[in-house]
Amino acid sequence: MITFSSFRSSLVATAGCELQCVSPACVCIVHSVWAKQSALTKVMTEAYKEDLTYIHDVGFGEFAKTSAPGLLEILRRNGIASGLVVDLGCGSGIWARELSNAGYDVLGIDISPAMIEIARHRVPTAEFRVGSLLKMRVPQCVAVTSLGECLNYLFDRSNSLSQLRKLFRRVYDALEPGGVFIFDIAEPGRGKGPRQKHREGADWAVLVEVDEDTQTNQLTRRITSFRKVGELYKRDEEVHRLQLYKRSELAHELGDVGFRVRTVRAYGNQPMIEGCVGFVARKHAGV
Repeated sequence: MITFSSFRSSLVATAGCELQCVSPACVCIVHSVWAKQSALTKVMTEAYKEDLTYIHDVGFGEFAKTSAPGLLEILRRNGIASGLVVDLGCGSGIWARELSNAGYDVLGIDISPAMIEIARHRVPTAEFRVGSLLKMRVPQCVAVTSLGECLNYLFDRSNSLSQLRKLFRRVYDALEPGGVFIFDIAEPGRGKGPRQKHREGADWAVLVEVDEDTQTNQLTRRITSFRKVGELYKRDEEVHRLQLYKRSELAHELGDVGFRVRTVRAYGNQPMIEGCVGFVARKHAGV
């Protein structure tokens, strides 16, 4: 436990870096590192432990919330006004709540038990399951969504283009004729910009250090989170890795499965996160 004022002064004095805000559009996660101690700490890949889950929910849910009107409009334009929507990488259930409020049935899947716990409290009318989106069975449904780079994450280390191809096939087979698969992915170059960033709320703070390997197209985010407990701040660390994919690769795979594919730069009035692209893949109505 440390005081937050001590933490900030230590960061500036030791790391010599300017504190910068991370965009609230980054729904899937805050990624960070405390520069003074990162070299001393053993890092492990984690899928949103309790503290980072709380911070993500209260501080970084805006993308899901502000994307909701545009996403609902995509469903309506495709003649989907009711039925089951499966949300892969559902997080804390912000988008699931908007779906439920609009009259849809919802199944949310996320690999983080802490995320699922919040989602179940937020949307008691929906169903939520803990598991890898690459492994879970997709039931028959009218739409599948996945917001905030979820298909890039290497929480499940088997993530690869071949695994996504299998997922696309399962989604296609599960969708009713005319159903849609809406998702966004991070592309190579997602890691451009400042390597170290910072954001804080009333009772939390996060620091992020970003590194993109252009040879493997993998992005690593080293996270240090601080969550207030009494007068002190509890410190935790996570390391999140993403496999970056080109839009042309995924468009080709979706087309081979049978989808009619278009890319989008925004969900309604909500632009894509910088370095990301959205997909709307529709199953032919006559299938």
